[in-house]
Amino acid sequence: MRVVSGIQPTGNLHLGNYLGAIKNWVKMQEEGECLFFLADLHAISQPHVPAELAANTREMAAALIACGIDTDKSILFNQTQVPAHSQLQWLLNGTARMGWLNRMTQWKDKAGKNREGASVALFTYPVLQAADVLLYQATHVPVGEDQKQHLELARDIAQKFNNDFGNGEEIFTLPEPIIPPEAARIMSLRDGTAKMSKSDPSDMSRINLTDDADTIMQKVRKAKTDPEPLPGDKEGLINRPEAENLVGI
Repeated sequence: MRVVSGIQPTGNLHLGNYLGAIKNWVKMQEEGECLFFLADLHAISQPHVPAELAANTREMAAALIACGIDTDKSILFNQTQVPAHSQLQWLLNGTARMGWLNRMTQWKDKAGKNREGASVALFTYPVLQAADVLLYQATHVPVGEDQKQHLELARDIAQKFNNDFGNGEEIFTLPEPIIPPEAARIMSLRDGTAKMSKSDPSDMSRINLTDDADTIMQKVRKAKTDPEPLPGDKEGLINRPEAENLVGI
């Protein structure tokens, strides 16, 4: 079992990152060979300040180690240190199809209405994701609901590449998804219908792992909710996303 997973070093790690991904990464270290990376190549698909990205990469590496990623048990690295990621992406660009990438929902969400103004890197982002896992012959990739489509694309690219160039042999392993046993879905403190995000401009929308107790208390007190009292059971939280999120946290 070889697990490969990455996280973009943009912004601070928050509670959603920890419960949704990193907590499970720590457990996986005991179950198989794990490679975890800081996706700094992915980060340049959006506007960024190079010096800040470099600093964020170092800070996030420190945060992951503090959360329990043990470099004696797993490999922790950043993409730009391994040129083979971008080299394999270029090869896979010849296999991926425009129609496949046009269907990616994250491309539509991130590009918004200004698709003509979005970077080519943002459009081909999923091909780099495929290269990230296929490069290491990953057998398993942890995925949340928003990443299932990307792993399916990686499998499609691998299958087509194998068919086109494998002469009957499997060049790339087709990775299987790992669905976290407790897929904690932590939402924004400002909008109960949106995931807690590192890229949200409002720091009050998330609980950062580096926040102290007073800051966390202040953010929870100021979190968006509704005027209704809390119900006695979960059914009473239906159609009340902000209240449901706070109860879940």
